[in-house]
Amino acid sequence: MLQQTQVATVVDYYERWMERFPDVRTLAAAPESDVLHAWQGLGYYSRARNLHAAARVIAGDYGGIFPRATERILALPGVGPYTAAAVATFAFDQPTPPVDANIIRVTARLLDYCKPIDNAAGLSHIRAAAEQWQPSEEEGGAGIFNEALMELGALVCTPRSPRCSACPVRIFCRAEAPETLPLKRPRPRRVELEEHCGWIVRDDQVLLEQQTGKRWRGLWRLPILTEPHSGIPLAALAYPFTHHRVNLSVFPGTTPLFLTENQHWFSLAELEAVPMTAPHRRALQKLLPKANA
Repeated sequence: MLQQTQVATVVDYYERWMERFPDVRTLAAAPESDVLHAWQGLGYYSRARNLHAAARVIAGDYGGIFPRATERILALPGVGPYTAAAVATFAFDQPTPPVDANIIRVTARLLDYCKPIDNAAGLSHIRAAAEQWQPSEEEGGAGIFNEALMELGALVCTPRSPRCSACPVRIFCRAEAPETLPLKRPRPRRVELEEHCGWIVRDDQVLLEQQTGKRWRGLWRLPILTEPHSGIPLAALAYPFTHHRVNLSVFPGTTPLFLTENQHWFSLAELEAVPMTAPHRRALQKLLPKANA
């Protein structure tokens, strides 16, 4: 949940999630629709699907016990090098640095690394340096060491106005201009996209369609209008998606003679329990007063 999402946003979701899925076996046995519904609003829904799939692997292959070996952790669905390293070091005290933004910043400044760190070569250089600093398994304390690196970046070696005079490792720091590091490649230009959807209601029911592609697969949304629509929309909002800004506009739609496989009528009473994409949930909340009028 903390990937791509701030702690303040995650806390309430985490508490509700743990009430609904208190252990691995409960999560593994849950249908995907329940998992997506509990996740809605956090975005990046592949994280929820991967978490669900990983729970099934742990329940089925490891008897509900989380594997300790880094290579087995890395083999779980949705687990990349950072997550595998974080679990290995914080749960099992292994010398595997979880290279997050804080560790990247501290390492780049200590080394005065003046090349971009947001590519394979730069990240590999930073990770190799952080691995060299790790205490051995015999010495122990890798989890505390890595937590200290992260806290150093979060509290002292901050992105802006680093507190260099209070830094406990300042005598080792090579950076002449720490605020300029780490370097990143220029951001891609933001692309504006238009998304036109239909508001189709009959007999206190709303027509929704389920996403089938990779993005938001399994979640429900307002039906896409196949033809561009003009006029004043019933509801409009904008939301970010990677380096895009999507302008969502909802117009009155025509009741279809036949539904496609991924379309379904939902009663107004059912809508709260339907797992939906966050932008379409917000649009629906704007439109529901019109349906009840």
